Amino acid sequence: MADLRPNPPNKMTDRSPAENHAGGQRLTAMLPHQAVNWSALRQDFPILDQQVHGHPLIYFDNAATSQKPRMVLDALLHYYERDNANVHRGIHELSNRATAAFEAARVRAAKFLNARSADEIIFTRGTTEGINLVAAAWGPKFIQRGDKILLTEMEHHSNIVPWQLLAERTGAQLAFLPINGDRGLLDPGRLDEFLTSDVKLLAMTHISNSLGTINPVAEYCERARRRGIVTLIDAAQSAGHGPLDVQEIGCDFLAFSAHKMCGPTGFGVLYGRGERLAETPPYQGGGEMILSVDFQQSTWKPAPHRFEAGTPDISGAIALHAAMDYLDGIGRGNIAHHDQELGAYAFEQLSALPGIRLFGPTMGRAGLVSFLLDGIHAHDVVTVADRSGVALRGGHHCNQPLMKRLGVESTARASFYFYNTTAEIDRFVEVIREIQMFFGK
Repeated sequence: MADLRPNPPNKMTDRSPAENHAGGQRLTAMLPHQAVNWSALRQDFPILDQQVHGHPLIYFDNAATSQKPRMVLDALLHYYERDNANVHRGIHELSNRATAAFEAARVRAAKFLNARSADEIIFTRGTTEGINLVAAAWGPKFIQRGDKILLTEMEHHSNIVPWQLLAERTGAQLAFLPINGDRGLLDPGRLDEFLTSDVKLLAMTHISNSLGTINPVAEYCERARRRGIVTLIDAAQSAGHGPLDVQEIGCDFLAFSAHKMCGPTGFGVLYGRGERLAETPPYQGGGEMILSVDFQQSTWKPAPHRFEAGTPDISGAIALHAAMDYLDGIGRGNIAHHDQELGAYAFEQLSALPGIRLFGPTMGRAGLVSFLLDGIHAHDVVTVADRSGVALRGGHHCNQPLMKRLGVESTARASFYFYNTTAEIDRFVEVIREIQMFFGK
């Protein structure tokens, strides 16, 4: 199934996303595009070498979770076979090795994000917990009745529900930056209209998991910061798909998940600007996050340990370290370029089909395409595609408010990563044609 051809030239990728549409941000700006043997990289992923229902697996569900290279699997196995012990509190050799590996992952994550210090890196269970940590710990201290929390209409439930809970507790209100219909773009010209004096937080996604929109987060954070507004970026769909520099973005918080970037499930990172973490009370109480405990009161460690109560997912940190090394070995700028080529190619090929509705930007999109076929439910599309070995995702994608805004209940979604190929996309489009014929459309 490997595609040995170079990616086909495509007018849709001749210009950068920033040039292609208002609101785009070029993920490849930090690193040059270099020649990479993408087909050879597929050999690093043992799961891809299998058949499903008698057909070669085509895995196009990467926005939900990515596959793991042998390097990450080996790191997990090595830890459990050689170094398994609890961290920080032990003084025996295995504990020392586990602690060193765990904290090395924190240093590596700081480098991965260009944070000023490893103390700005908090380990979490994923993007969802990272956002909940900010909402539950920072939020009640700084958000009050009458304040506003500004989001966008394309947010994942993980970046809506925690703020709804905070608003219920504090009496704050939520406001939403609108998108411009099926293209799913924000209008930077309207931002000042929403950045009113009562807005205390701007929380927004970097890349939409349904639309493939790449938002200009650095610009939005800079404009919010000028007004003293705290910012949070949901980087779940961007962390493993291009360079991320929190200092360049200028955000106060940024969260991502390991499992969407070749790492393990149930692990993630919350970056917090040092000044913000210093003013934030603990998220949870228990062991490890304390300096001292008395019967009546306790004192806390400084960040990041103040936010990491209990025994952490040690193996998750170690596996994430391996995943970050693996991605940087390829070059995140190269990955971003390849992702966007695949997204543009798929969008162009699907656009040629009759009876299809496509969502998201026509140019400058990330590596995913959401669509609907006339008269065919998204779940039927995904079910039938699976019989041909094509793994898609169908549903609301944890974007129910966005689906309502678009006037649909669900979409089918194909999402790509660097181990996918144009040959797989060609086969996928053939399967979609077959589905239309099967349903008589």
